[in-house]
Amino acid sequence: MVIKELLSYVRPHRGILVIGGLLGLVGSVAGLAMPLLAKYVVDAFGQGGSIAGPLAGLTVAVLVGAVVSAGGNYLMERTGEGIVLGARRRLVDRMLRLKVADVDRLKPGDLLSRVTGDTTLLRAVLTNGIVNSVGAVFMLVGAVVMMAAMDGVLLLVTLLVVVVIGGMTALIMPRIQRAQQEAQTAVGDMGAVLDRALQAYRTVKASGAEEREIAVVGDAAERARARGLQVAGWTSLAGVATWMAVQLAFLSVLAVGGSRVASGALAISSLIAFLLYLFYLVAPIGQLVEGAVQLQQGLAAMKRIKEIEDLPAEPVAAPAAPAARVEERSTAPERAEPVGVRFEDVVFRYGEDRPAVHDGVTFEVPAGGLTALVGPSGAGKSTVFALLERFYDHQSGSILVGGRDIRDWPLAELRAALGYVEQDAPVLAGTLRENLLFAAPGAAEDELWSAIARTRLDDLVARLPEGLETPVGHRGVLLSGGERQRVAIARALLRKPRLLLLDEATSQLDAVNELRLREVIAEVATETTVLVIAHRLSTVTNAGRIVVMEGGGVRASGTHEELVGHDDLYRELAATQFLVS
Repeated sequence: MVIKELLSYVRPHRGILVIGGLLGLVGSVAGLAMPLLAKYVVDAFGQGGSIAGPLAGLTVAVLVGAVVSAGGNYLMERTGEGIVLGARRRLVDRMLRLKVADVDRLKPGDLLSRVTGDTTLLRAVLTNGIVNSVGAVFMLVGAVVMMAAMDGVLLLVTLLVVVVIGGMTALIMPRIQRAQQEAQTAVGDMGAVLDRALQAYRTVKASGAEEREIAVVGDAAERARARGLQVAGWTSLAGVATWMAVQLAFLSVLAVGGSRVASGALAISSLIAFLLYLFYLVAPIGQLVEGAVQLQQGLAAMKRIKEIEDLPAEPVAAPAAPAARVEERSTAPERAEPVGVRFEDVVFRYGEDRPAVHDGVTFEVPAGGLTALVGPSGAGKSTVFALLERFYDHQSGSILVGGRDIRDWPLAELRAALGYVEQDAPVLAGTLRENLLFAAPGAAEDELWSAIARTRLDDLVARLPEGLETPVGHRGVLLSGGERQRVAIARALLRKPRLLLLDEATSQLDAVNELRLREVIAEVATETTVLVIAHRLSTVTNAGRIVVMEGGGVRASGTHEELVGHDDLYRELAATQFLVS
């Protein structure tokens, strides 16, 4: 099955591979002719005849073999790059369609290793490994046929030695595959450790933890080195076995052939040609062993790639119609009607062995207006958003969006109806314009500037040296925390959602900008449904409905005034933030 998957990468390139293989065969034929032409040269010397013809033929064979082989090698390398490109695209396509739950348990560094390192291993086995092996088989069979024509006894001696050593080599191949898979896993682990340090680079610096992190990455590198040495050891053993086979065959042929020449049963020129063919066996046997080694490495890489491809993926949305050119859009698309949300006795846990994060959660968010989720950390507020986006699926109960069960919504349609601002408000590397238009690439210019004005980003755009075309750095490092948060909110607004989800939308804003953003949220709430998670109750005191969560359940709901009067937890939260005395 793994080999079948491996060969699936070859099919789109089989035409070029066949041409490259044919060129390789022509080069092999030219190589097979050389020992025979060398015999004619020796015979011509012994008979006192002209050697011009045999030498000319030998020269032509050398030149033709070199040119044709070079052309074949170029085609193989070109095809190899195409195979790697296809494999990477296919793997990245799969990775970005995986379920969030699966990606959460995987290591980013290991995923990068599979896209970069494992796909590169496929190139060797699927091009040179396969084609060179086919050429090697042809050359090996051709050499054996020619050796049989020279002397059958010497051929039997040669085959006996080669078969014995070949059997030993075959036992090594499964060990090479196992060692290669462990080596690639170790490289992936090293990448994951390094990625951890780079993702928290400033924390590492501020904590004075450079030496510790260097040591951790160094230990992972040592483990990768140890696994790599295992691969090198088994591969070297296979190479030594090949070398021994040829050398022992040479010594045996020299001994037996010398005695046959001495007895007159074999001409000296035939012995020389036979020995030359024997040395010609070195290349095809070496190529076959190398091809077998590459196959084991490719199978190891394919198993790691297949681990990702076998993970369940989210359904693929139907391709959208091409977006109209911005300058051709005369009017903005109509905003769809806001949708309400209802949780009914929802139970959810992140794993079968994990405690329930939601244990019978029930609440309702009316269509339109502002609703807030509040409560202590760990109450399950952010999980509400994860379930609404269907990053995870609840185990029991029901979630209704717009009166329809969330599982009945096509996933692409559901997410198109939602605008989501994450707690850490991620900003991607690229320009400010690219980040703002990330969720709505077809938005018109006036819509873009309207979102910028509503989120108070005008000053930022005016201050940046290239305005909207200014790069914001990796993860938006050149922006402040509050600016990243406002960029994320503007990005969500441009999507024109029917339900806007704001997770701690004002956590990194100063008092002035928080007040301004509260005004924006209130304005947006007149157009659509806004559901906000807030630790700062000042953000949501004017919400039409506030839902108080604690311990994976809903303990109370109502307006600010109602909850201050009737719920102890909410009253305590409000008091600690000086919203009540």
